[in-house]
Amino acid sequence: MWLSYLIALFIRDPLIILATAVMGSVNLLAALWDTEGGLQLRIARSWARMLLWIAGAKVKTVGLEHVDPGKSYVVSPNHVSYMDTPVLLAHIPGNFRFMAKKGRFEVPFIGGHLKKAGHIAVPLDDPRAALKVLSAAGKAMKERGLSVLVFPEGGRSASGELQPFKDGAAYLAIKGGVPVLPVALIGIRDVLPMHSHHVKPGKVTMRIGEPIETEGLSTAARGELTERLAEAIRALQRQGPAH
Repeated sequence: MWLSYLIALFIRDPLIILATAVMGSVNLLAALWDTEGGLQLRIARSWARMLLWIAGAKVKTVGLEHVDPGKSYVVSPNHVSYMDTPVLLAHIPGNFRFMAKKGRFEVPFIGGHLKKAGHIAVPLDDPRAALKVLSAAGKAMKERGLSVLVFPEGGRSASGELQPFKDGAAYLAIKGGVPVLPVALIGIRDVLPMHSHHVKPGKVTMRIGEPIETEGLSTAARGELTERLAEAIRALQRQGPAH
């Protein structure tokens, strides 16, 4: 136990900080001419793979056949760890952007990268403004063929159990006229638990479910769609880790 802790403290954690600083700087430079965000996404994927390799996280993906890289989705995973993002970046195909709390965009260095890469800030303390952002994001998905990644719980779960879902992911999918893609991350909480700053090796399973279509739905159906999404993710979690 102590050896694992010391390796994390003196080797893995500093390497993750270094990789993040270097790749973040490269990404900011790329943003000077990459107006569409495609190059920045590729750099972010490289950063994600570095972090998973440094952490010793071995990821197995199940259900990739449900993803058409040429289609748009609202990608909706459960959320238990800061390492969720690297797993999703490294293993979900397609051209997607993240939707995150507006406060994340105000963090020095990180916020500038998020804005330039085309990620979407949501003001959670202002419901009316949040709906406007979601409507604009839905329009962008239609016009640019983008997918958007939304954590429907709104934040990380300390227990690992699903928290109540917010309906933003369902609303966005309906406005964009695209399917919701349920994703379950299993085992990543052991790699970097909530409230911990030290990564450790582990086996991670990412299960991707069948897309939930939204064609013909109005925004009034977003509550029902949110319930379907939550149940789809629970069903994926019940399947457990891949062997």
